[in-house]
Amino acid sequence: MTSYEQHTDYTLNVQLQSQNSRMKTKYAIIFICIVALVIIEKESNILSRPFCLNRVSDKLIQRQAPQQTPQPQLDYSNTTQNVSLTMLKMLLSKLIGTVGYNSSLSEEQEEEELDDLGTYSFSGGRKHILLLATTRTGSSFVGELFNQHGEDMFYLFEPLWHVERMLTTASESNNGTVLSGIYRDVLQGLFLCDFSLLEKYIAPPPKDHVTPALFRRESSLSLCEESVCSPVVKYVFERFHCKTRRCGPLNLTLATDSCLSKQHHAVKTVRVRQLDTLQPLVEDRRLDVRIIQLVRDPRAILASRMVAFSSKYQTWKTWAQDGQVPEDDEEVKRLKANCDQIRMSAEVGLSQPRWLRRRYMLVRYEDIARYPMQKAEEMYRFTGIPFSPQAREWILRNTQTMQEASGIYSTQKNSSEQAEKWRFSIPFTLAQVVQRVCGPTMELFGYRFVDDEKTLMNKSISLLEEKLFL
Repeated sequence: MTSYEQHTDYTLNVQLQSQNSRMKTKYAIIFICIVALVIIEKESNILSRPFCLNRVSDKLIQRQAPQQTPQPQLDYSNTTQNVSLTMLKMLLSKLIGTVGYNSSLSEEQEEEELDDLGTYSFSGGRKHILLLATTRTGSSFVGELFNQHGEDMFYLFEPLWHVERMLTTASESNNGTVLSGIYRDVLQGLFLCDFSLLEKYIAPPPKDHVTPALFRRESSLSLCEESVCSPVVKYVFERFHCKTRRCGPLNLTLATDSCLSKQHHAVKTVRVRQLDTLQPLVEDRRLDVRIIQLVRDPRAILASRMVAFSSKYQTWKTWAQDGQVPEDDEEVKRLKANCDQIRMSAEVGLSQPRWLRRRYMLVRYEDIARYPMQKAEEMYRFTGIPFSPQAREWILRNTQTMQEASGIYSTQKNSSEQAEKWRFSIPFTLAQVVQRVCGPTMELFGYRFVDDEKTLMNKSISLLEEKLFL
């Protein structure tokens, strides 16, 4: 045998030994993973037994109704077990898929796989929907699309109103970072069915977790269902009382029970100004957050606010009559800042950073007004929640009404007509101001500029570019 043949045989033997060594290592890892899966599953079964739910939360015990059983506290150790179990199963499947052949992943492929692991749902199918908007963007209507989903949806309408109201005169209100952090923490608690932090901002303070002062309680079907409807208390007035049934003040312990029993949770808010402040909320492994940012033509927003909040927009009305608008005025600066905040949040979301990948959706109110059923289906598909027959029926009933319902928060409107109504109410002078100070925002969202009043009032000319937001 020649030296070359000897060298070749030696090389083949080394390669075979190396390959056998790698195979043994993979099989060893697979065996360890299987053992770990069995152990974790057994521990999960033990932890899921009823005795672990008998611990009573000090903050959420109901004192008003003695016959009620104490409120159980959520045990999130189970979630941690599920995370470990899921990760091990995914690792096991990867290893099994690689046994028997050699493969090399590119850096891009490896990054995609890491992204998949990072955005995997660890919340057992429960979705947490956060609808972000500003006032007069149609958020009440869009929020109702989820409120009407059915019995497995827990929906809250503007719970952060209490935080903003209490901190308006406080020093925290001047610190945007502090206020954003409080908003985020309150939202986190609510998504976890913990009302204790929100209680601190309700005025007057709830007594034994009972309050007649929750803002817009009647806008949540969950807070007015029979299981949450406590007996009427004589001489106690609840401004935002339920319309579907006669209930007493809201018992937040019962609200917690209702929240825990629901498969999905949704919150609508117009008070979160910066999307990036929500990163810790989105990255919370106990949650599966989906963010929908609702936007609208800034000219339409101003026109709507001038009607809905007439007393606060007297200055704008004066400018409309005078035909001159000082763009260095604080009111104009406030409008510009609002537009800039909306645009910057959208830019963050549309850039799809890893923490927001597959968790952010931008929707224009005008598109929902034109195609309510189609857009509702798209939003539900994005959240991963089935589009229920109840929601479909509600859309049909509330987007084809011939007579507009009263009230600035009404959700019953002829949606296609409503989307264009502002063009006949806003003075062209004010429309020009909005175009100047909110130009970059309008361009990003695909809103066309007008050069004269005739174009503004001509409904045959669309002011909306066909645009797809990925």
